[in-house]
Parts: sequence; structure tokens; C-alpha cells
Amino acid sequence: MFLADGWKDYELIDCDRGEKLERWGEHLLIRPDPQIVWSLPEGERSPLWKSADARYIRSSSGGGRWEVYHKLPDSWTVSYRNLKFGIKPMGFKHTGLFPEQAANWDWFSDIIKKSGRNDVNVLNLFAYTGGATIAASAAGASVCHVDAAKGMVNWAKENAALSGLQERPIRYLVDDVKKFVERELRRGRRYDGVIMDPPSYGRGPNGELWKLEQELFGLVELCTKVLSEHPLFFLINTYTTGLSGQIMKNVISLTLEKQFGGATEIQEVGLPVAHGGLVLPCGYSTRWQAEK
Repeated sequence: MFLADGWKDYELIDCDRGEKLERWGEHLLIRPDPQIVWSLPEGERSPLWKSADARYIRSSSGGGRWEVYHKLPDSWTVSYRNLKFGIKPMGFKHTGLFPEQAANWDWFSDIIKKSGRNDVNVLNLFAYTGGATIAASAAGASVCHVDAAKGMVNWAKENAALSGLQERPIRYLVDDVKKFVERELRRGRRYDGVIMDPPSYGRGPNGELWKLEQELFGLVELCTKVLSEHPLFFLINTYTTGLSGQIMKNVISLTLEKQFGGATEIQEVGLPVAHGGLVLPCGYSTRWQAEK
């Protein structure tokens, strides 16, 4: 498992009965998580559940709401190593950051730094609030950040500024990922690394239905064409239960490995649970790296 165990400002304190208790900086939040299918005896639960500042309550009709027990700021900042992120409790339980991805930030940052190059160009697709963008930028890469949601792209710019990276070469695009990559291909732009965090399902800009199982192979194949002659890495995060490790291995074998060789590692990504010593799985990461 790729374990995100380097946090100090974030802590997964406990998991029980479909919910997780987390510390984000100085604030304790309770959020639902479908992976938590187990129940703890009352005496084995962390006493900090009773100290939570807010809890996200799902609605039977969809969505939900935050139930606030202690006054929370509209936003606050957490740090991971030299990176800083703005946190905001939002609808649909989100906070603007997926802390398990720190395991991947460390991985590709190390590749960028060890390349010894000052011209590494990275493409971040479905880039959300820019966790991977600022990690790659801080490691020394130029980054192209693409997301279809304008609000998320603006948030990514704020995160870059918090980390002192506002003057770094980062391009921010509000665009459909597939159409953008097709245009980059026609323009002749090439990238040394690709990061993608595609949703399991969603709607395109014109209402078209996106289902990852149907779109993933074609998207990876397309992105392979915008890689440089000697690419460094390719990262795919998936949360769709139907996409097993073997399926992802087949996809990479027929695309990246067929063209560039290299090595692929596919593992669950997870967060250690401080109370009780469990680990919470948070989807799969497929990591391709050129031969060293």
C-alpha cells in the first residue's frame, strides 16, 4: 500500500460505523466514508469523537449538511512539508484536499528532483484544488493545471500563493480535459509527466455522461501521445471499484509500457488511523516510471 504517513497538520484519528474523525490543523471534523464498514465497541472508540467541531450529515434525498458544534472559521490553512493548503468545509462532505495523495506527491516530487533537469514539464488533469500541482511546482517542474470547474482552478491559484509559488511557471486552464489534450497534441506541446485524478462518473460541459470504465483507456492512450520523447512518470488515481489492479496493469501495458517500456506499480493508497492502528483505504494509484 502507498501510505500517506508523513502528515503533521492532518491526522485520521478514528474510523467507526461509516464515519471518520479527522484533525485538520486545530479543528476536528467528522465525515462519512463508505469504506468504513466496521463497528467498534463503545469502549474502543477514541474519546475525541465528543470533541468534534463539526459533522457532515448525509440527507436521505441526496447531499447533506454540516452540523457545527463549535465555531469554525470559513477557511483555514494546513501544511504538508513545505506546502500549504486552504481548507474549507464544503457541500458533499469535501474540504478541498485529499490527504492520502501526499503519498503520491512525495513519489513524483522525488522523481522530478532526481532527474537533475530544470525543464521538467508536468500535465495535471482533473486537477481540483491543485495539491499535485503545487507539489510538482515546488519540486521544480513547470505545470499545466486543467480542471473543468472554475472555482476549483481559482482555489488552486490560492493554494499556490499560500505556498509562495505564485511566480512559478504554472498554467491554469478551465477546460474539458479530453478536448484540451487533443489541442495540445495539435499544438505540438509535450510533457515529461502526467497526473490524472478522473472522477468515476460525471457530466461533461454539454451534459454528456462520463463513465470512467468507458473513457479511461482512450484517455490514457491520448495522453501517451503528448508525452515527451523521454518521459519521467505517469500517475493515475482511480476510485471505481470495477477497475481492478489487473485491469489497470493491462491498460498501462498496452499504452505506456508498449511505447516507452518502464516499470509500473499499482497499489491501494491509504491513511493510517491513529487510534487502533487500522489503515483506511482510499482508492488505487497506478504509478508508471521510466527505467532509472
